[in-house]
Amino acid sequence: MNHLLPLLKRAKTAAKTVNVLSHAKRQQALKNLAAGLRHNVHTLLRANAKDVAVFDHTDPMRDRLLLTAERIHGMASEIDGLIALPDPIGQTYDARKRYGLTLHRKRVPIGVVGIIYESRPNVTTDVTGICIKSGNVVLLKGGKEAMHSYNALMKIIHQALTNAGITKNAVQMIDPTRRELVTELLTAEGYIDLVIPRGGQGLIHFVRATATVPVIETGAGVCHTFVDVSANLKKSAAVVFNAKTQRPSVCNALDTLLVHKKIARPFLPLVADLLRSKNVEIYADPDSHAILKKHYPRKLLKKARATDFGREFLSQRLSVKTVSGVEEAITHIASYSSKHSESILTNTAAHKKLFQELVDAAVVYTNASTRFSDGAVFGLGSEIGISTQKMHARGPMGPAEMTTYKWIVTGNYTARP
Repeated sequence: MNHLLPLLKRAKTAAKTVNVLSHAKRQQALKNLAAGLRHNVHTLLRANAKDVAVFDHTDPMRDRLLLTAERIHGMASEIDGLIALPDPIGQTYDARKRYGLTLHRKRVPIGVVGIIYESRPNVTTDVTGICIKSGNVVLLKGGKEAMHSYNALMKIIHQALTNAGITKNAVQMIDPTRRELVTELLTAEGYIDLVIPRGGQGLIHFVRATATVPVIETGAGVCHTFVDVSANLKKSAAVVFNAKTQRPSVCNALDTLLVHKKIARPFLPLVADLLRSKNVEIYADPDSHAILKKHYPRKLLKKARATDFGREFLSQRLSVKTVSGVEEAITHIASYSSKHSESILTNTAAHKKLFQELVDAAVVYTNASTRFSDGAVFGLGSEIGISTQKMHARGPMGPAEMTTYKWIVTGNYTARP
């Protein structure tokens, strides 16, 4: 831990003051951050251009890295959303009286949070904003591909903190070029209260196998949409098109389309007409391949292998499978889902109820695109990640999910009888 120890010590010291900051001071830092992003659009674009220059336009990494003026203003707007939320710290609940005692729970910050994420510059400000709002200190470990963007963003973040009278050690960046420091972060017992990895399955597996500090798993999204026999086919095709193609490089994008066999012949050509416009590569099981080969470009249509199911594509690729009904769809999802976001398109109330009850995922949709899985969309201001596990927080995690609680108990010199 020798390399990371100075940074960890600074974070631990900062937490003692950051954890008790007034909401007004935390709000001022957020206002400074939103203003800083808007004021430095051109500076951020110049820095980001150095990062994306080495990637081909067809590389999915490029889209994840890319900042545009619109995206930067969107990052600022998400900070605005956090500012509009009530203070998550200090809320009291679950009050009761027992044995002459008064008891209640009180929301408090988690402490020092480590975030390991792959190269998405917007995550830097999303995470920073949520941690400031919830009174936490954060250590950021992004991928080296976005190093220039991170450097520019950290200058804006530190200026926002300093101008609000908050130590810049509240938000620190671990050297993006040094992967070996991830292990030190994951084993920094006594310094790190929680680590949240945001990335693909490889990162998640590494963190799970290595960490000796508490972890919340997020990020990996193998998302399915099942089109039921009773679904409105035209509307379903539009939802599938949105879920797959709007932004394919993100974790809530559609990966596998499941189609009821009885409506496969009319539905697959319908959705194929839309997917063709985005040059989506389709990996089709035998039944769907037999239908699609008459309606889809040969160069974009492939026969699915077993490994094409349960695969997070993060690009304009989609696996397709026909199923006999909602029960088989649920069974398939149970076998291949990463428990992120799953959707059923149906007009049958019983099938909707069965899907909602039996599908084990953080977010379960009926008649909607999986692309809605997002902290800002859910009214959380922003998100620190989408938890795919069942502890403490599940689904999009906003400021409230970055708190814990303690029991506050008051007696009158009361001894237990």
